[in-house]
Amino acid sequence: MGLGVRGARTAFLCLWRLFLLLYGIWSARAQTSGDEKSLYFWETGPWGRCMGSECGPGGSQSRAVWCAHVEGWTTLHTNCPQSTRPANQQSCFRVCDFHKDLYDWKLGSWNRCVPISLRTGAGRAGLCLQGEEGIQTREVNCTLKADGSPADDAICEYFEPKPRQEQACLIPCPQDCVLTGFTPWTTCSKTCGLGLQNRVRSVLAPPLFGGLPCPNLTEFQTCAPRACEGRETVFNLRVGGWSECKLPPQSPVPPTASSPAPPRAVRQARRRKGKAKKGNRDPQMRELIKNKRNRNRLNRPGGDLWNIEVGYQFRQVVCVHRNGSTVSLSQCPHWSLPETYQSCMMPKNCAVSEWGPWGNCSKTCADPSVSKGTSSRSRQVTQLPVGGGTECPQIEERQACEPEGPRVPPCAIYAWRTTEWSECRVDALLGQQDRRRVNQTGLCGGGVQNREVYCIQANAELLNFINNNQDKQDGQSRNGQTPSAPPLLSISFEISASQPMYSRLCTGSTPSTTQMCHIPCPVECELSPWGAWGPCTLENCDEPVIKKGFKFRRRNITNNPTGGEGSCPHLVEAVPCEDPSCFTWQLVKLEQCVPEDDMDCGEGTQNPQVRCINSKGKEVERELCGDAVYPAPAPCTVPCPKDCALSIWTQWSTCSQTCSSKTTEGKQMRTRAILAYNAGEGGASCPNSSSLQEVRNCNEHPCVVYHWQAGSWGQCVEDTSTSILNNSSGAGKATCAMGMQTRKVICVKVNVGQVPPKKCPDAPRPETVRPCLIPCKKDCIVTPFSNWTQCPTSCEAGSNGQNSKQTRYRVIIQMPANGGQECPDVLYEEKDCGPPSVCPGYRWKTHKWRKCQLVPWSIRRDSRGAQENCGAGVQTRAISCRQLDVTLVDVAHCLRFANTMPAVSQSCQLPCRDDCQLTNWSKFSSCSSDCVGVRTRKRVLVGKSKKKDKCKNSQMFPLSETQYCPCDKYNAQPVGNWSDCILPEGRMESALGMKVQGDVKECGQGYRYQAMVCYDQDNRLVETSRCNSHGYIEEACIVPCPSDCKLSEWSNWSRCSKSCGSGVKVRSKWLREKPYNGGRPCPKLDHLNQAQVYEVVPCVSDCSQYVWVAEPWSVWKVSNVDLKENCGEGVQTRRVRCMLNTADGPTDGVDDYLCDPEEMPLGTRESRLPCPEDCVLSDWSPWTPCDLPCTGRGDRERTAFALRLPKEGEDCPVSMQTEPCLLNRNCFHYSYNITDWSTCQLSANAVCGVGLKTRMLDCVRSDGKSVDLKYCQKLGLERKWQMNASCTVECPVNCQLSDWSAWTDCSQTCGLDGKMWRRRTVLQASQGDGRPCPSQMEQWKPCPVQPCYRWQYGPWSECRVEEVVCGVGLRFRNLSCFVSDGSSEGKSSTVEEDLCSRLEQAVDGDKNIVLEETCTLPCPGDCYLMEWSDWSSCQSVCVKGQRLDYSASQVRSRAVVAQEPENIAQCPDQEWQSRPCSDGECLEYRWVGSSQLIWCERSDGMNVTGGCPPTLPPASDQSCDPPCDKLQSLCSEDGLCVCEEGFTEVLTAKGLLEQCTPIPVLEIPTAEDKKGDVKTSRAINPTLPTTEQPGRVGRTWYLQPFGPDGKLKTWVYGVAAGVFVLLVFVVSMIYLACRDCAIHRSLGTPDSNGTVVWMGQDAHELTYTCPECQQSGRELESVKGS
Repeated sequence: MGLGVRGARTAFLCLWRLFLLLYGIWSARAQTSGDEKSLYFWETGPWGRCMGSECGPGGSQSRAVWCAHVEGWTTLHTNCPQSTRPANQQSCFRVCDFHKDLYDWKLGSWNRCVPISLRTGAGRAGLCLQGEEGIQTREVNCTLKADGSPADDAICEYFEPKPRQEQACLIPCPQDCVLTGFTPWTTCSKTCGLGLQNRVRSVLAPPLFGGLPCPNLTEFQTCAPRACEGRETVFNLRVGGWSECKLPPQSPVPPTASSPAPPRAVRQARRRKGKAKKGNRDPQMRELIKNKRNRNRLNRPGGDLWNIEVGYQFRQVVCVHRNGSTVSLSQCPHWSLPETYQSCMMPKNCAVSEWGPWGNCSKTCADPSVSKGTSSRSRQVTQLPVGGGTECPQIEERQACEPEGPRVPPCAIYAWRTTEWSECRVDALLGQQDRRRVNQTGLCGGGVQNREVYCIQANAELLNFINNNQDKQDGQSRNGQTPSAPPLLSISFEISASQPMYSRLCTGSTPSTTQMCHIPCPVECELSPWGAWGPCTLENCDEPVIKKGFKFRRRNITNNPTGGEGSCPHLVEAVPCEDPSCFTWQLVKLEQCVPEDDMDCGEGTQNPQVRCINSKGKEVERELCGDAVYPAPAPCTVPCPKDCALSIWTQWSTCSQTCSSKTTEGKQMRTRAILAYNAGEGGASCPNSSSLQEVRNCNEHPCVVYHWQAGSWGQCVEDTSTSILNNSSGAGKATCAMGMQTRKVICVKVNVGQVPPKKCPDAPRPETVRPCLIPCKKDCIVTPFSNWTQCPTSCEAGSNGQNSKQTRYRVIIQMPANGGQECPDVLYEEKDCGPPSVCPGYRWKTHKWRKCQLVPWSIRRDSRGAQENCGAGVQTRAISCRQLDVTLVDVAHCLRFANTMPAVSQSCQLPCRDDCQLTNWSKFSSCSSDCVGVRTRKRVLVGKSKKKDKCKNSQMFPLSETQYCPCDKYNAQPVGNWSDCILPEGRMESALGMKVQGDVKECGQGYRYQAMVCYDQDNRLVETSRCNSHGYIEEACIVPCPSDCKLSEWSNWSRCSKSCGSGVKVRSKWLREKPYNGGRPCPKLDHLNQAQVYEVVPCVSDCSQYVWVAEPWSVWKVSNVDLKENCGEGVQTRRVRCMLNTADGPTDGVDDYLCDPEEMPLGTRESRLPCPEDCVLSDWSPWTPCDLPCTGRGDRERTAFALRLPKEGEDCPVSMQTEPCLLNRNCFHYSYNITDWSTCQLSANAVCGVGLKTRMLDCVRSDGKSVDLKYCQKLGLERKWQMNASCTVECPVNCQLSDWSAWTDCSQTCGLDGKMWRRRTVLQASQGDGRPCPSQMEQWKPCPVQPCYRWQYGPWSECRVEEVVCGVGLRFRNLSCFVSDGSSEGKSSTVEEDLCSRLEQAVDGDKNIVLEETCTLPCPGDCYLMEWSDWSSCQSVCVKGQRLDYSASQVRSRAVVAQEPENIAQCPDQEWQSRPCSDGECLEYRWVGSSQLIWCERSDGMNVTGGCPPTLPPASDQSCDPPCDKLQSLCSEDGLCVCEEGFTEVLTAKGLLEQCTPIPVLEIPTAEDKKGDVKTSRAINPTLPTTEQPGRVGRTWYLQPFGPDGKLKTWVYGVAAGVFVLLVFVVSMIYLACRDCAIHRSLGTPDSNGTVVWMGQDAHELTYTCPECQQSGRELESVKGS
């Protein structure tokens, strides 16, 4: 049943799918038939590379074009319409490398930031809280650099990718106008009747980005204090502003019969003529009259320069009603009319002449590499500004220039020159720093030498020649002659030292002043040991006439010492002897003993083997020894079988003495031993023990040893016989010549002293005279003196600290040597400067005020209350420009160099009849002492004013003034930190910046400084001289001297670590004192012992220098004695010692470890003592050498010979032994072994520099043992290695610093914090173990404290309108001199204006000083604008606390004030202004308040209007307790604090809201979400809460686990329960899976029944049977079977 239903369902689905397929095919065919061509379209590939033969336009590029189906596959071209086929080739611009310099990207400016929401088509969010994301674009085009014409972008893209054309931006939210809170209500505008009260507020931040404009800044409310009792005053006089100044009209002159007045010049001429007729006055009177005339002329400000004209101004006075309407003046009878006319100065603008010609160029030479000069031109002032006219323009201008003309000389060329290098100086080793312990002389090796660098004018001679030649040309051209100038190349200059110049004139890198050098270390003479005494020979075998005989012994020089053989001690010693002979026979050996008469035993002889030698021990032909005594054969004995057998004699021992005297004589000894005893009868018995030893005399010559002793060579003196040949032909005098050196040679007897020369052999006598070369003389070469330094002038800035002396110097270029001319003693000169000249300064001089000029009476006589000869007027005065020496100069100098020009006019008052007239104030009376009492000044009434009552009013016209006496008390106190410790400066040459004499101290006692400040009694800063202080506190200080690392002397070298071959030897130093204060560091100490320095060098030991010496064998000690035969088994012993081997043989015993233990002879031997008549053999000879190479096939042998033959019938034992040659046992291969290079070894007195590194050559046996080199030399092995090489040890160069620079100018012109600095640089960095550079490369000290004076405005006065209530008036302010300490926190105080007299009158850089200005005093009832508010604080445009790229601004405003309710409609508009500022703050705004009151607060705590987010503030009638003051919280309708949408509540333990946290947002992107992939220029903090992300459109779900009441919602519990059940299920499944896995992992292969047995815990056997196992077992068996 089930299968049938399932089959029917499958069949139905197949039919349905077939139907859908057929329908799709039918619909596709229908669509194809309708528009068949739309299925195919053209596709193109990218354009290929532009190809062409030439660069630029004319190239071509191609691309692929194919026909494609809409489903993506490619088809034939015929399926696509050919009419629309794209082109596959086009012309192009072929780019080459040089186009990079011709084309470049042109970047346009960024456009306005456009919101992303507008670009995507989505609407903008209705509420903006944090700003909106936007995109701004710009144009980027490829252009031709030359003319900016556009080009193809591909050209620029060839070199650089196209810059981005859009970037992310941030649009701030609209910012409404922000206002302060209202001020309190003003008092009522009227004291009676209906008035107005006003309250105002000011603008804090302007509206930005479309924010709401500023609302009204003023609020009004009516007020009525009380009803008016009488008639209210409704009319007031209002004064208008003064008109422009104009000249009074010229009144026509009535014709008169008299002739016109003569000109002024004619009148003056007539007056002088009349006075001349009166007689001559005395000269003093004439001088007084002349000075008076000059004063009168100067007091007249006439002339074209000033052209002062006095005009007049007028103003209107009207009567106005309180409602603002104008009425007749008769309505204001209670007001006295003010003046309506006044005198004024006619404004004249400054006028200047045309520019004059350009002056000469300051550069007077031709050289393009030298900076250009300047030339100037000026123009004259033809009219000075008066009456408020425009100021004078620039009257001098400058331009860069180059000199022109055919005779412009070349510019001076300055170059660096150097002196010769000083002598090489070697710094002492670290162990040689203590001069009390070690002599510093004799140091050698690497060192440092210095030289001085100075600046000269390189072409001074050329310029002098050109100038002299031009002078000659000028002189001869005046005489009509034309000089013949030689070409410049033929000029020869006298070679001389150039004059040093200022170092600042030389440019380029300064030559080095330090270089490494090397002093050759003296090589001490090394000698070989003394050889043996030779035979007695003639003194000179070449000249055998002299028959004196000597024995000689010699030693050789083993190295090349400095100075040759002359620096070595004597090499030959001689001893007188008898019977000298030049040739002697030398015994080589004695042959075997041969018995006489051909017997087998008995007495015999040994024939000697000899050779002929000369006096030097060399073998010569035997014929030369014909006269010498031939050695006789030596007697000997061959023992018979029954005789006693003795060993052969040993070699003679070393002579015990080198010479013989009365008390001592030399002895030699040899021994022999008993080898076998004789038979009892018939044999020769053995000798006694004394006969076994022989002693003979040796070195019998007396201990009288002579040798020649040579003294040191004397000074090289000129040899007159050869000096003529060495004269210098150029100089005409002997410079370098051949000379002679002599030395003293004496004959010395050892241990006695000098003896007559005849005692010594003449042949080895050293020479006493040798030729030498006299070194050339070197004279001292000194530069000429430099120019004198300039004297300071009194007007120079900082001249008080300069020394009023002039200095000059010269430099030693070459030091004298070899007797040359010495250098002068004076290298530095100084002289006092003369009295300083007066500095060229200019000042304005004011002259006497002229008569007060009133407005002409014809103009003002119609005005009410005017009087003809009194009133306000203007008076003028003359101003002239003077030098400091009172010389009159042109005013242009004062306009350029003097302070502000004084006023040339002022207001004046001519008293009227009713005015009170007083005298001027008298001077203040003197004070008896400071700070005690008062001082007064007085004035009195004059004329009729004494009788007028109004003039007697002491309050309006005080007749005396009293003030306290000035109290000048000053207090000095230190300020600031102590300066660096500054050492006293030595005498320095400031121009060169180098030392002149001696070295500057780097440590020791110095001084540090602290600035002093002086205050007066009002705590105002004054000059320190008021406190009798020079501006500093000086205190002694110490700059610690650097102490170098100090080491002990080197210990003695240890003995070479190997007695044969190459080894090492060690010496060490101990640390005596560590470095401190920047001293030279210690070398690398031993890592184990930090107080010791080791030096290890290679060494080589001669393998034959220590030998084993064996004494004769002792008497046999027979252990099994045969008393009858005196023979048997026995033991012999002997002493074996290690001894030092010398030329005379082994001498002194040494430790046994120095000898090779493998070669140590046996000290004991066991053998059998031969019985009588037994054969006695000699000792075995050495083994013969094995044949090389050692192959194991050869043998070696040793032999012995019979000393006593056995009795007849018996044979001697075997006298030859052999043994196989086995490698590394008795047969060895030999090879050279080269060691590594040693460290660089210097001479004993050398510190650094060139040394020698060595390596050793060892002869190494095949078993690894080092042996004597003779084994390798015998084999003739190749020696191809270099054993010595030159090397260099880095020299310990101390750090070298430049001199301290001059002190800089003070960092501040005034104030407390001024500092002066000086610096130095590193000329030579330290190297190796040199003293390191100090860390302090700059020093500072405080400047003397100077008060900071400045001009500053006082506050504006109230607007003053004379004698009326309202209208146009004036307000005034003062320009005062203020003093401060220059710090931002310091307060300013006013001081006397004289202290600011040196300052230009300017306030904050503004030179336009305005001390009065017009103002308007509103009339009662007027509506007017208030004064401007203060500028607000600087505020930036910020988003989330980050400043945006908008300029910060600050704002001020002025509000409207109304006085009459009916005049409010006539009020002007309120105003506000903004200006950019810097360092703006980021201020935020938020709603704050309680349940009853809500307001907006700025982050700095100010309550404001506007600026808070536009969301509705929390309702004031909600009653959340406590109030909802958390961010993003609000009070719900239920009176609970909840969070805004998008945030969830976090509650405290008490259920109160703690914070609102953002809920994670799940965004579902939609098709409309097309946010551009742009780089964000400003990141938005994702952690801040936001309710909407701008630019994103989609669906969002918010999961809020807490309800409005703060409790968890029901679904949260359900989710938690579901998660718990899921966890339980997952844990259960994991447990079951792991359990099953464990079972299967431990199971073995199941049997056919599915039973498995395995070992469980505690070794229990477990059995398990399961169906699955049975099934798997069956499957496994089936697999195996198959």
